[in-house]
Amino acid sequence: MTHEFGLRVYYEDTDLAGIVYYANYLKFIERARSEWVRALGIDQGQLKAEVGIVFAVRRVEADYLRPARFDDELTVVTRPQAASGARIVLEQDVLRGGERLFASVVTLVCLTETGQPARIPAELRRKMEPSLH
Repeated sequence: MTHEFGLRVYYEDTDLAGIVYYANYLKFIERARSEWVRALGIDQGQLKAEVGIVFAVRRVEADYLRPARFDDELTVVTRPQAASGARIVLEQDVLRGGERLFASVVTLVCLTETGQPARIPAELRRKMEPSLH
């Protein structure tokens, strides 16, 4: 399942040159991941409260290809690539009208509230599996 999340660049997202500040791409893809999880029917707050697990970013590989600027309309595309016991790997791109501006590979891990690795629950894995094929 490919998930798309639209957003607009605001003045606060840019640097003095009027270009999106590099760290804000990480915020953009974080928002898109949250919406991807929501689209799968997963309530992260409920997951933490009832099961005691959370997802955390373990690794990000990022390529800044072209600058986004103030008032641009962007789309973050999230594509699941792999999942194992406690790990999920996603590709996330930021596009402007189909032009790829930013490319990333993000590794998420499932953790207990105390920070220990935890297996992704079977029910959650079932919700994710259709999106991995």
